Amino acid sequence: MTMEPRYLLGKDTAVREEDFGLLFYTMDGPRLFFLSSGDLLGSEFFRGKHTLCQWIQQESKKKCVGKEKIASLRKMLDSLRAKGVLIEC
Repeated sequence: MTMEPRYLLGKDTAVREEDFGLLFYTMDGPRLFFLSSGDLLGSEFFRGKHTLCQWIQQESKKKCVGKEKIASLRKMLDSLRAKGVLIEC
């Protein structure tokens, strides 16, 4: 069984909640990154306390979140990790 990662913001990275989801700003460049997550993820998710599944179960009790959306979010989070925007913990 693979452990699901938790995430922290990368060095010199800030995140802001927007209508479409999240906007990440890195001082390295500077560069902007967008995460189309709607209201499923908040900036608090990046404190490294919850996995994606734990967060969604906790935050979306009144919403049905499909497996495809969760898989898409995982892929986007991993892409941000690969770019140094996020740190896996």
